Amino acid sequence: MPTIHYILKDGSTRSVDAKPGASVMETAIRHNIRGIDAECGGSCSCATCHVYVDDAFLGKLTPPDEMEDELLDGTASERAPNSRLSCQITVTAELDGLTVRVPETQV
Repeated sequence: MPTIHYILKDGSTRSVDAKPGASVMETAIRHNIRGIDAECGGSCSCATCHVYVDDAFLGKLTPPDEMEDELLDGTASERAPNSRLSCQITVTAELDGLTVRVPETQV
């Protein structure tokens, strides 16, 4: 199983096994990762699953579609070039070791 590393607000890291085909957001919710609120449940309509993706993995992700891009403009924490909605990142074997940082706030 691929492993995802979540860097939490306090700087600590939680590493969890992720099921291929699940989203990074679903994996966070399943493992009670604090700071991934996911108010819309993963339907790409709220931006409360915003994360900062480690630069080493950005090239392995498909670019954000128009809807995700618009939602990223309205995130509670500052948008950065590596900002993504974790509900839009599907776990694959290629993403083993993916590191994402949880922002200071989602709301």
